[in-house]
Amino acid sequence: MKKIVEIESGQGLDSLLGEKVLLLCANYFYTGKLSGVNDTCVELENASLVYETGPWTEKGYKDAQALPNPWFVSRTAIESFGASK
Repeated sequence: MKKIVEIESGQGLDSLLGEKVLLLCANYFYTGKLSGVNDTCVELENASLVYETGPWTEKGYKDAQALPNPWFVSRTAIESFGASK
């Protein structure tokens, strides 16, 4: 059965502003504090490029390399996202 779910204002990326997030993109994973969101990109503070997550149950990532601050990711590249560890 198909189910229609409406995303209201204050949900999605906007609801995670100020939180540490993980952005799963086509080529890379990014993590950092979500400090800005607009129609074309998101801004991460203290961002890292996650080369290897390790077990999802572990605290932190096995291989995450720091990026310059701030870092911007195109919204069209984001496949999924959520609060990070």
